[in-house]
Amino acid sequence: MRADVGTAPPAAVPVPDPGAAPGPEELRQLAETVLTVGVPALVLSLLLPFAVKPLLARWGVLDIPNERSSHRRTVIRGMGLAVAAAVLASYGLALLTGAVRVDRSVALVVLAVAALSAALGWAEDYRGVSVRARLAAQLCLGLGATAVLTAVLGTSGWWLPVGTLAIAAYVNMANFMDGINGISGLHGLTAGLLYAWAGASNDLPWMVAAGLAVAGGFAGFLPWNLARGSVFLGDVGSYLLGGSLAGIAVAAFLSGVYVEYLLPPLAVYVADTTVTLLRRIRAGEPWYRPHRKHVYQRLTDVGLSHLGSALVVTGATVLVSVASVVGLRTGPVATALAGAFVVGVLLVYLFLPDLLGRRAAVRARDGALG
Repeated sequence: MRADVGTAPPAAVPVPDPGAAPGPEELRQLAETVLTVGVPALVLSLLLPFAVKPLLARWGVLDIPNERSSHRRTVIRGMGLAVAAAVLASYGLALLTGAVRVDRSVALVVLAVAALSAALGWAEDYRGVSVRARLAAQLCLGLGATAVLTAVLGTSGWWLPVGTLAIAAYVNMANFMDGINGISGLHGLTAGLLYAWAGASNDLPWMVAAGLAVAGGFAGFLPWNLARGSVFLGDVGSYLLGGSLAGIAVAAFLSGVYVEYLLPPLAVYVADTTVTLLRRIRAGEPWYRPHRKHVYQRLTDVGLSHLGSALVVTGATVLVSVASVVGLRTGPVATALAGAFVVGVLLVYLFLPDLLGRRAAVRARDGALG
């Protein structure tokens, strides 16, 4: 499915062949963009924390453990400020140097969504913003971005509520899922690379550059975050992650890219947050209160390390993404089978804490009897 299904596509909207893999020229451009966008984002994200970390400590931007936390000590947060600078600088440079030669207005919207999402997150980290104000700002951002994209690309205004809710929702989902070391860095790296490949497959240079900027920026954060969890992204980083990926997805969908390229990289996060929210509402719990009921958090409760749980999320993301694209490229039957496989992977992920918990209980019982 794509945004222009059922209508004659406007001239401004390219109609990609869903079965087409990147050709030699697209692969050459992809490799070139890795060097001109991805690598600079990676290097900046690795080096900027040396300057940013002392500032965060001086400003008192700290993460104090609460009911939702998976750590027990106060840690510096807000290192997403360095990641944001790396992502925005590398992607902005791609626009200034002409690496993105077409659809520059679309690229600017994606850049603006990422920047404004990060700015809102930094305001929350530094001063605090009420829940209502944050939600209103997210909805306004989603509405404004989608309105500009529909006008630029000539797509139907009926997509306005979809894009608005998608951007606002995923910013919050990325924030909710940022609860253990490594998970956001790996998600940014994985989803960014998947979107860069989707951009190459659909001949969208702006999408290639955006995906590689995100991938490089969050890859550079990983060593800092995995080194004994010495720093956290903070809301500035998780909002950047959610805003940039949602902005890319909405812009690509309105540009004619099929959802099989766009939704699977986000599917695990969407499934985890949605099912967790529904479970809490059904149990009569105050859904808006901090908690540790997400699947990825429960995986650490049954024995997985932070990195182990993050790798489960990443592995599931790769599996559903590859299966979706392979199914799309090989015909209707394969598409249906791929859809069933995706559902199966998501179900296994959602029930994995229960399965591992029961296995651990059986082992403990057998050990006691022995």
